[in-house]
Formats: sequence, C-alpha cells, structure tokens
Amino acid sequence: MELLNVIVAAIAGFAVGAVWYGGLSGHWVDAVGMEVDANGKPVGGSPTPMIVCLVAMLVVAGLMRHLFQSSGIGTAGSGLIAGFGIGAFFITPWIAMNNAFGKRPVKLTLIDGGYATIGCAVIGLVLTLF
Repeated sequence: MELLNVIVAAIAGFAVGAVWYGGLSGHWVDAVGMEVDANGKPVGGSPTPMIVCLVAMLVVAGLMRHLFQSSGIGTAGSGLIAGFGIGAFFITPWIAMNNAFGKRPVKLTLIDGGYATIGCAVIGLVLTLF
C-alpha cells in the first residue's frame, strides 16, 4: 500500500508541474532562452524531460514518505507544511544556487522554485491522505 501512496503522490506532483509550467510556459521558455518555432513551441521537443521528471517525482515522493514516517508526520496539515518546507527551504535554494552560478535569470529561479515548493507541498499532502 505504501508503494501505491508514493506513486499517487508522484503523479500528483507531476500534474502540478503540468499545470504550473502550462500556465508559465511562455515565461519559462523566455527565461531559459529556448528556441521556438513560429507558433511559440519549443524546437526539437523530446519525451526525455517528461520521463526524467516522472522518475524524479517518484524519487522525491519515496524519500518524503520515508522522512515523514521516520518523523511521525501523519496528518494532512503536517504533510502539506512539511512538503512546503522541503520545497521552499531545501530544493528552491539549491535551484537558486545553480541558477546563480549558471548566470540564469532570477525569473527562472522563481518559476522553478515555485514549482518545487508547490509540488512538494502537494506530494506531502497526498502522502498523508491515506
């Protein structure tokens, strides 16, 4: 049952990314300087980033489940807050550091860090729902 919980949480985190980047796609494409076609769609798309994202969500959800179980985090509210904290205070600073050294725009850090924060909050919530 725990494996199913992790899979559902990972899918929820992935879905948050689809909505987040769907709404901010133009800003994200601009921030990364990606080449686009006449319709504004990225040139040379590949399914590889989506596969990497889904695997990453499984890894994140799996470790969060382990941390939550070890820490006694078991309510929806505590899962949401703990997930938010992981995204905002672990993952986002790391993204900011990488983007700063890569001389990437702050806008990219805000977009990607926002997803990390909200995505982890949703994963934390889902992990504690059942």
